[in-house]
Amino acid sequence: MIREQTAELVRKTIKDLQKEKIWPEFEMPEILVERPEDFSHGDYSISMAFQLSKIIKKSPTEIASLLSEKLKVRNEKMFGKVAAAEPGFVNFFLSKEFLQKQVAEILKQKEKFGQVNIGRGEKVNVEFISANPTGPLHVGNARGGFCGDVLANILAAAGHKTTREYYVNDKGRQVYFLEHSLNPEETPVYKNIYINALQKRGIRDAERATKFIIAEIKKTIAKMGISYDVWFFESDLYKNKEDKKALELLSKKGLTEEKEGGIWFKSKQEFADDKDRVLHKKTEERPEGNTYFLSEIAYLNNKFKRGFKRLIIFLGAEHHGYVPRIKAATEALGYDKESVQPIIMQLVHLLEDGKEVKMSKRTGIYVTIDELLDEVGLDVARFFFLMRGYGSHLNFDLDLAKQQSEKNPVYYVQYAHARICSILAKSKNQNSRLRASFAEVATKAEQGFGGQAKSKINLKSLTHPSELALIKQLIRLPEIIEDISRDYQVQRLPQYAIDLATSFHQFYRDCRVLTEDRKRTQARLSLLLAAKAVLGNTLKLMGITAPEKM
Repeated sequence: MIREQTAELVRKTIKDLQKEKIWPEFEMPEILVERPEDFSHGDYSISMAFQLSKIIKKSPTEIASLLSEKLKVRNEKMFGKVAAAEPGFVNFFLSKEFLQKQVAEILKQKEKFGQVNIGRGEKVNVEFISANPTGPLHVGNARGGFCGDVLANILAAAGHKTTREYYVNDKGRQVYFLEHSLNPEETPVYKNIYINALQKRGIRDAERATKFIIAEIKKTIAKMGISYDVWFFESDLYKNKEDKKALELLSKKGLTEEKEGGIWFKSKQEFADDKDRVLHKKTEERPEGNTYFLSEIAYLNNKFKRGFKRLIIFLGAEHHGYVPRIKAATEALGYDKESVQPIIMQLVHLLEDGKEVKMSKRTGIYVTIDELLDEVGLDVARFFFLMRGYGSHLNFDLDLAKQQSEKNPVYYVQYAHARICSILAKSKNQNSRLRASFAEVATKAEQGFGGQAKSKINLKSLTHPSELALIKQLIRLPEIIEDISRDYQVQRLPQYAIDLATSFHQFYRDCRVLTEDRKRTQARLSLLLAAKAVLGNTLKLMGITAPEKM
């Protein structure tokens, strides 16, 4: 990728300066290549002159100036300009020739464009939603559900072997209360449409009730466009005695103690938790004695035993205390605590007419995912839930979500794809000259812009600022995928889709595609095919449709 190529170029330049005895020998620091927010500062930039100034004993400005001069010599045709900038930056400007070649590169890769292999087949488990089988999924579950699903897509695109998993808590406290709620003689703990349906069917036992609710949840999951690889039941841990094995393992390591009528995990004494945690203590709700936390430890151990190197767990805002104890459990089991990455999702607020919607108009309880999807549609729901970082509360504007205008970001992005398809279709259906031009471009694109096609599409006419700006956006996708695979911030993807659509709409305003100039028409049709591929790939990663007509 361009960032890696740039970093390698800088690395070689520094080594040249060391060989020439201009700079002393030193351990090479990390070369961080970033994109400046202000495009006038270049397409890429490095700030390592500040680090090197302490080693070389020269000012950052002087170091940046020398680096930029040497880099100009080593340019390798990727950059049209390399310039030092105060107080110590080196800015890189991609050349027109390099950008033009990227259009052909995108058309070679097509649906594979954007994929990177930084994961190298590493097994990653992504667990999300995992709601208790006590009622319908609500809008809070939707946020973790869509973000988890899209993160799994991105990790797969980054070369990881990814497993989507749903953990079903079908034992213990919540199941006890479920059965309690089905008994007409008891005051119900849970009140929802599933409880009503179970009571009408005369189902009173927890096992049958759980099966019914899970079947209903699976229908909602399918409606969300999510397909799990594994549905893991807590009861299976008990059947396979994995709870006892986990308890024995911790006891052998001296990490448990008996007190207050139970067995406790010394998570505060031995690790960074805020208190010790009870693992086994018989109660009316859990007559077998195992606590939820013991099941969590056994489940954690099970995942590692299945060969996963990284565990990503999406959790609701109420689980903020979960992180230190699950990290402690990971260490206690003998694994690297950084291999477990809990992601805490903040709350979702539905807004209508500027006011928060707290209750369902249909049921008078909470708003379910099914209701929301019926109201706004799957594409809109997915995009809106992806748009904010996990640590921020999400305000879901129902009025905006239902708009079919450029104010609605989903419509704005999808309309860009539909408009591209419309222009391509128009080129196929107009006069014979345009049909011939498109046929040549399509043939070349179909053969991957390799050496097999007889036609020669000249991309050198792509010089308009809006053409080059669009290409610069297109080539960002691999970087976006790499960044998300490292920090899990999936909100980068919808924002990228908006930026890409904006660049396309600007190109559409500034550059007429179907012209009398055959070479220019072919070049712009090629650019459109590349834009269609990248925008389509981006929407697919988000699980959103790429319409050809709107």
